[in-house]
Amino acid sequence: MKLTVWTYEGPPHVGAMRVATGMKGLHYVLHAPQGDTYADLLFTMIERRNHRPPVTYTTFQARDLGSDTANLFKTALEDAYERFKPEALIVGASCTAELIQDDPGGMSEMMGLPVPTIPLELPSYQRKENYGADETFYQIVKTLAKPMARTKQITANLIGPTALGFRHRDDITEVTSLLSDMGISVNVVAPMGSTPTQISTMGAAHFNVLMYPETGESAARWMEQELGQPYTKTVPIGVGATRDFVREVAEITKLEPYLDESRLRLPWYSKSVDSTYLTGKRVFIFGDGTHVRAAARVARDEMGFEVVGMGCYNREMARDIRGLAKEFGVPATITDDYLEVERVIEALAPEMILGTQMERHIGKRLGMPCAVISAPVHVQDFPARYSPQMGIEGANVLFDTWVHPLVMGLEEHLLSMFRDDFEFHDDAGASHHGGKAKERKEDAEPKLEIVSSGNVIWLADAEKELKKIPFFVRGKARRNTETFAEMKGVAEISVDTLYEAKAHYAR
Repeated sequence: MKLTVWTYEGPPHVGAMRVATGMKGLHYVLHAPQGDTYADLLFTMIERRNHRPPVTYTTFQARDLGSDTANLFKTALEDAYERFKPEALIVGASCTAELIQDDPGGMSEMMGLPVPTIPLELPSYQRKENYGADETFYQIVKTLAKPMARTKQITANLIGPTALGFRHRDDITEVTSLLSDMGISVNVVAPMGSTPTQISTMGAAHFNVLMYPETGESAARWMEQELGQPYTKTVPIGVGATRDFVREVAEITKLEPYLDESRLRLPWYSKSVDSTYLTGKRVFIFGDGTHVRAAARVARDEMGFEVVGMGCYNREMARDIRGLAKEFGVPATITDDYLEVERVIEALAPEMILGTQMERHIGKRLGMPCAVISAPVHVQDFPARYSPQMGIEGANVLFDTWVHPLVMGLEEHLLSMFRDDFEFHDDAGASHHGGKAKERKEDAEPKLEIVSSGNVIWLADAEKELKKIPFFVRGKARRNTETFAEMKGVAEISVDTLYEAKAHYAR
């Protein structure tokens, strides 16, 4: 989840908050003006956490700008240490406070607090939230993690999960189970759930599992170079990727690969008579790079969908997604402008969107079903139930999450198509009450009302016929018919014009 529904990523200090809030024993002192203090709202309302985020603000006001704002930061830092007694501190400035150049990192080093104090240099006007999380975690690991003897049993660190992450809590459980089945224990999960003391022991693991490259790759690369720990490159989302992940872990550890697929239901369901009508459905995929890459493979290879376009909002993964789009033979949309994404979706006219909370809103406006696969997300995407994206159970969850919007959309289309039927119109009594449908007052013949649309007008009978076309291609049918009418010099679109256009484009 990000700051508002109008942006995919917040500023980088929000990424730092996600790291700090996911950890224990770490406190974040943020030099920020009044108005930038929204952490409580983000984490307690959206993620429904049962405790406040460990963030202290200086909260200077406009009248403070002519005085000593640096002293306000020093006081806030001292008070935070005395009150919370954390194992470590991270310090930084919000995008607004960055402009006054007080240098929180330099001031914190001079204060000589008895715990590690880690300065964050997060360029708010060049970078965004995922970079902030990745850089913050990297600085914490670089400061605290040290080389040490490996554990006797083969162990791994799970790195990348943060607060406000999309299903991170449940993905940790699923990946832990995958490793356990191979006889591998988890040394540290970080940043989510870890303490600074535990971070210092990460060097004891034999390798790292990089769960989310957006928020953990810099730390993974540093640990590979400085601590001699290889890290996995496969993110186990989907059946094929989970199998590949197990094989990759086996290669790293020299253990026998093992995967218990007894709980896997996706292959059977995807072949069942109830879902075969979904084969070939045209989908557009958008979100963070990690989830888009995984979703594209699942959509094409495991669901039998046709991917008609894809893209991501985090430019750090733009090259990766452009390469993937080229492999799929589809256009790549790399942007953080949701209006541009909406224009692409409208032009491609997919039958389903796999996207973020933003695309869910776009889908509602365009009348297209959407399944959320990536942050930014809303409160409904932090369910109380177990709902991972990774591993075997994650594959089952993906099937349900992606298929249900299509099924419900089909039902909605059928209801719309039969709305003028004497049994199904809006004034009809509920059938389960045993009541008879009321008679319609409208005449059987359509009224000769007209609907204007740009340079042409739709007669009421043609508009009524258009509504019988499935919702997921209706917009394209309307645009094609209007283009055909203008090409033929027809000012009014009738039912005949609609079917002439259909025949024209069928050729």
